Amino acid sequence: MQPPAIDLRKINKSFGPVQANKNVNLKVAKGSIHGIIGENGAGKSTLMSILYGFYEADSGEILVNGKLSSIRSSKDAIYAGIGMVHQHFMLIENFSVLENVMLGAELSSSLKESKISAREELQRLSNEFGLAVDPDAITGDLAVGLQQRVEILKALYRGAEILILDEPTGVLTPQEVRQLFEILNALRKRGVSVMLITHKLQEILAITDEVTVMRGGTMVATRETATTTKEELAELMVGRKVLLEVDKTPAKPGKVLLEAKNLTIKDSSGVTRLDNVSLKVHAGEILGIAGVSGNGQTELLDVLSGIVAVQQGSVVLGGCAIDKDNVLNAKDFRHLSLGHVAEDRHKQGMVTDFSARETAIMGFQDEPEFNGRIFMNNKAVTEHCVKLMAEFDVRPGNPHLKSANFSGGNQQKLCIAREMERKPKVLLVGQPTRGVDIGAIEFIHQQVVSLRDAGSAVLVVSVELEEVMSLCDRIIVMFEGRIVGEMAAADADAQKLGLLMGNAGSESDTSAQEITAS
Repeated sequence: MQPPAIDLRKINKSFGPVQANKNVNLKVAKGSIHGIIGENGAGKSTLMSILYGFYEADSGEILVNGKLSSIRSSKDAIYAGIGMVHQHFMLIENFSVLENVMLGAELSSSLKESKISAREELQRLSNEFGLAVDPDAITGDLAVGLQQRVEILKALYRGAEILILDEPTGVLTPQEVRQLFEILNALRKRGVSVMLITHKLQEILAITDEVTVMRGGTMVATRETATTTKEELAELMVGRKVLLEVDKTPAKPGKVLLEAKNLTIKDSSGVTRLDNVSLKVHAGEILGIAGVSGNGQTELLDVLSGIVAVQQGSVVLGGCAIDKDNVLNAKDFRHLSLGHVAEDRHKQGMVTDFSARETAIMGFQDEPEFNGRIFMNNKAVTEHCVKLMAEFDVRPGNPHLKSANFSGGNQQKLCIAREMERKPKVLLVGQPTRGVDIGAIEFIHQQVVSLRDAGSAVLVVSVELEEVMSLCDRIIVMFEGRIVGEMAAADADAQKLGLLMGNAGSESDTSAQEITAS
C-alpha cells in the first residue's frame, strides 16, 4: 500500500496558556481531496501553519509520503512538496501573472532566461491542470477567481504535490466555485493531494473524499464523505445539534421604511455602477439582494448608508428625502435610525488595532453616554462592550483584547452587536456570514430575524444563494448595476436565481422601474 501523502502524529502546539493543537493525528491519502472543518478557533489554521512551516510544533512528528520530515519554515515545506493557497492571497498586484509565479523561484541568474523558462512551465501547468490565465496580465486587474488560479500555479510551479487551500471559496462567486472544483478534480486525477479547509458543509460533501472534524484543538472524527451528512458534520463541529435552516415565521410587511428611487451612480472613471435602481424595504421584512459579486451591490449599500453621496435619484429614509440637493453623510443616516453592517468588516466595520470596546462604539463614540466633560468615559465604554459580548455571545468576552485577535466569526458578531443593539428601524447587512463558522451563522441569522420580528426593515446583500433563499422574505437580483428580477423567497430556487444573476432569466430587458418591488 502507498503511504499517506501526509501523516501527522501527536502534534501539539501552545501559545502561552492556550493549547491550539492537542495530540492531533491526521492522515491524508495520496491523490485525494481531504476536507478539514471546525469552528473558528478549533485549531485548523494552526495545524496547517505547522505543516507549512509558519509555526513549529511543540511536539509530534510529520511524515510526508512516508518519510519523516523536519519542517521549520515554508522553505522546508516547499522542498518537501507542500504548497499553500492562503485565504488572503499573497500576490503583488502590480506584477504580471508570470512575475508573481516565478518570484523567489527564478530558474536562472539571468532574468530574461528565467522568464522564458517560467513562461514555458506556466503554459505546461495551465494546459495540464486547466488553469488558463494570461501570463502577461497585471494581477491586480484580474477577477478574484483568476487571482486564486495564480496562487495555485505558484504552488505547482514550485513542485507542490500536496496542496493546502485555506477557505478557498470565501470570496468566490458560485460560477468561480464550480471552476475551482473542476481544477481540484483535475489535480486529484493527476495524483496531487489536496487539503481543503472550509466552513461550507455543502462544498465538503460536493468535492472531498474524506473529511476530518476538529473541535477545541483536537480531532473528534474522520468520515468518508460518501457516508456522512451535513447534519452529522455540523453536530460534530459544534458539539450539539445545529439548525441548518433559518427558523422564522412568515413576514408581516408593514409600511415602507427605506426607499431608493432611480439611483444612478458613476465611479471616478465615469463607469456606471448603479443604473436607475429603485426598491422599497418594508417594516417587518428581510429583503435580499442576490447577484454575482461586483454587480452594484457594494455601491448600493454605500449609497443607502450615506458613505457615498447620491448623484442621481434619491433615498427616502425616516421620511427624509436625500438627494444631490440634500446631502447627508453616514452619521446623519445613523441619526435617522439606520444601522449598517459593512460587507468588509476589516475595511469598513472595524479598526483591527482597536480594542473590542473601541470597536463596540465605532460610529457612536460621540454619544453622551460614552463621554465625560473632557475625556471619554472609559468605564461606560467597557461596561457597554461587556454587555454586548454577553448578549451576542462574543468570545472571548474580553473588552480590552485587540479586535484583530478575535476569530472572524466573533469579529462579525461584535460588529452586528454594535449595529443591532440600538434596534435601528432600518438595518443594512452586507455578507452577514462571510468567513463565519456554522455555529455563529445560526446565531447571526437568529438575530437578524428577531430584529425583523420587532418591526425593523432589513436589507441583506449576500453572494451565498442558500443564505439568501433561507434568510430573506423577498429577493431582488442585480446584474451590471441594474435590478433584473424580483421574487418571493418561497418561489425562489438556485436555478432561477442563477439564471437571473447571469441575466439569462428575464423574458425581456425590463427596466428597474418596471420591476420595482412594492
